[in-house]
Amino acid sequence: MKPWLANWIGIGLAAASASAAVAQMPQHGWQGPPGPGYGSVEPPGMRDPREGKVQVQTFLAESPRTAGLGRGAIVIAAGPANLAAGDGLFEAALAEQLVHAGYQPGGASPQQTVEYVVTRELIQPPQPPHSPVQGGVGVGAGNHGSGMDVGIMIDLSKPRGALVATRIEARIRDTATRELLWQGHAEVMARENDKHWQPETIAGRLTGALFKTFPRPTSG
Repeated sequence: MKPWLANWIGIGLAAASASAAVAQMPQHGWQGPPGPGYGSVEPPGMRDPREGKVQVQTFLAESPRTAGLGRGAIVIAAGPANLAAGDGLFEAALAEQLVHAGYQPGGASPQQTVEYVVTRELIQPPQPPHSPVQGGVGVGAGNHGSGMDVGIMIDLSKPRGALVATRIEARIRDTATRELLWQGHAEVMARENDKHWQPETIAGRLTGALFKTFPRPTSG
């Protein structure tokens, strides 16, 4: 159903109108690299063109130790200021992707450690409740007398939930030397009340995108 259903009723005069891989490992803190830039968004109530689009970048170090990626035991560690450590959704989704990549999460004598951080940023607040019926009255005069127009708009849409950007960053290090071997980040913007983007869906989609080409670097 279209978000707006308008029905205009005219009295006198009525009218209707509808009108790639990066060659070098970046050295960023947990706050970077920056996201796509959230300063310019659509007005509240309108669909942002970036909504529901997963963006991902991964980087591979130039080190002989990268040959050990995707094999053996690995430790999963939540990074500083991690917001997802309590719900366990991202850690479970991350463990599933590591298994697909060839790792044994939680196995004995781990040679590598994956650190991850999940952050959420409010892009737009929830749309406030609105009246389902809106309208206006216009009066005009001409050579043949005066007339009055009445316009009524019926809005059956529900207020849109908050628009939130969710981002996961992950880094894989050699456990013994702490050398950074691989890192990446994935993010998506979604409405809080969107049934297609429940928290477990977001966790699965972001971690899946992050390890889609692992360990090969990717961007998109």
